[in-house]
Amino acid sequence: RGGDVTYHGPGQLTVYPIFDLKYFRKDINFFLRFLEQVTIDFLADFAIIGERVPGSTGVWVENKKIASIGIAVRNWITFHGLSINIKSGDLDNFHLIKPCGRDIEMTCLETELGGNIEFNAVKSKFILQFSDAIDSREKRVPVAGVLPIMSKDVEVIVREG
Repeated sequence: RGGDVTYHGPGQLTVYPIFDLKYFRKDINFFLRFLEQVTIDFLADFAIIGERVPGSTGVWVENKKIASIGIAVRNWITFHGLSINIKSGDLDNFHLIKPCGRDIEMTCLETELGGNIEFNAVKSKFILQFSDAIDSREKRVPVAGVLPIMSKDVEVIVREG
């Protein structure tokens, strides 16, 4: 990661994919652009135009940031990931920080759609979109009870093959 401070909290879909880039593509910039593109495609399913901003990482809707991306790589294994702002009630917390070290306005899926949305349906849609993007047949393995620090609704995508 290297974009200064970000915020993670309620109302965000936070995704920390763990990839071995030796088997995906050994290119960190490509992986960042891949995460952006998956997010742009996800937003397009809601008729929202997500865009890249030259010189910045993340996804923007007009001049507002809807998704933040920050990864770290050690021995070509990725960690950290992306967060997409879903629910509008939690955007106020961004005013406590200077997101990514810049004066930027944040937005969320709910604001862009102009109404209340169901978080779990959005989460499920993103998991399927992400799985399709990595061209895998996925199965979901609940990790609740296996890792005590995980919440009960966390899922891990496992590649079959």
